[in-house]
Amino acid sequence: MERRSQADRDAITIEIAYAFVSGVFAAGLVFAALYAPALAFDLSPTTGRILATLGGALAATVFLLRIAHVLWRFARRPENDGR
Repeated sequence: MERRSQADRDAITIEIAYAFVSGVFAAGLVFAALYAPALAFDLSPTTGRILATLGGALAATVFLLRIAHVLWRFARRPENDGR
């Protein structure tokens, strides 16, 4: 097994950080888009809880999909040589 260079380790670290930050941002946008009507309008508490739950579930899904997409794309780049 070949050891990775410092540049390879740095590139992986940066890509993981980018995946995490962009995943948090995308998830936050999804949650805000779904929960905003509960804040903007006088909705019942039950409707607010439903929107919060739905927004949280979709935000978590978007977060995981974004991280998987970014890291999968990084791993498939030709200069990574399958590492």
